[in-house]
Amino acid sequence: MGTYIEICNKQVVQLVNKLDFTRISFEASWILILISTLFLVVGVTIGVPVIVWLERKVSAGVQQRTGPEYAGPLGIGQSLVDGIKLLLKGDIIPSKGDAWLFTTGPVVVVTPVLISYLVIPFGQNIILSDLSIGAFFWVAVSSIAPLGLLIAGYASNNKYSILGGFRAAAQSISYEIPLALCISAASLLSGSLSTVDIVKTQAKFGFLGWNPWRQPVGFLAFFISSLAECERLPFDLPEAEEELVAGYQTEYSGIKFGLPYVGSHSNLFASALFVTILYLGGWDLPIPYFESIGQDFLLVGSISESFDILGMGIGIFTTLSKSFLFLFLSVLTRWTLPRVRIDQLLDLGWKFLLPIALGNLLLTASFQLLLIS
Repeated sequence: MGTYIEICNKQVVQLVNKLDFTRISFEASWILILISTLFLVVGVTIGVPVIVWLERKVSAGVQQRTGPEYAGPLGIGQSLVDGIKLLLKGDIIPSKGDAWLFTTGPVVVVTPVLISYLVIPFGQNIILSDLSIGAFFWVAVSSIAPLGLLIAGYASNNKYSILGGFRAAAQSISYEIPLALCISAASLLSGSLSTVDIVKTQAKFGFLGWNPWRQPVGFLAFFISSLAECERLPFDLPEAEEELVAGYQTEYSGIKFGLPYVGSHSNLFASALFVTILYLGGWDLPIPYFESIGQDFLLVGSISESFDILGMGIGIFTTLSKSFLFLFLSVLTRWTLPRVRIDQLLDLGWKFLLPIALGNLLLTASFQLLLIS
């Protein structure tokens, strides 16, 4: 009897020790997740002034005029000065507007965009959450942002603001459907909705395995839809200066005026990253088999770890380089093409891109079924 009790006591002690270890491991993992999330949010926030600076420099080069060159080296300080100015300006709320909704609108615009970065792989094994539905997670989360624009327009108690909110909602709905259809076609080729699996499938065959060669129509439709989704020229109808002054932002001031722009530029960068993931091979280099050079040598110890760190750095650099190429094309498109009318915008989405994206999806699905059979 005594021996049995001693055995039970030992088992209980072992269980308690195991639970304590599990609890400590759980807390450590949560701390690591919070630190990684904070690092990602800070990086995206810092990336917004970089995109603004890049847009100003490219636009100055395209239009052959002087860009911001006096506030800091190469005009880098201009974006920082603009951000500080928005933080220090006074917050004005319309007297007949809804104060709570007026404050909630910009927050609802920015938050979903930041959440979408959770499923973006910046390199091999460099991702916060590798979801099995990562590609559709971005579409689902980004579709919440137009609600913030509607809230901002409604809470302003201004007919121009609410008209800008309606325009933003109509534009987002019109172009989210072709966007989702293009993502579905790219996912069918990879057999998975995971962003990591989509990149790995393209990386099997090097440069020739990238999806633009197999999905040229889907690539162009995705490019146009992503520009419209981010409200970039020639699709910036929700805030067209000629007829709406500033659209849903007319009554905003200070940092609340700047938050929709932060969301727009962050969404543009997320779209550039998703173009890289879905069509340009993600972290995969254009040179085939370059990443497997280290596997041809018997590297041990610190040399092997150094090579792994170098490979991670090359992957991040490759992903960002492809993304900034898309950003350059987006900025070039903005300062090259004229703005379209609202009826032309909706016709392009519903009568042109939607049938093309749907036909592309049907052809891709039929081709995949033929391969399986």
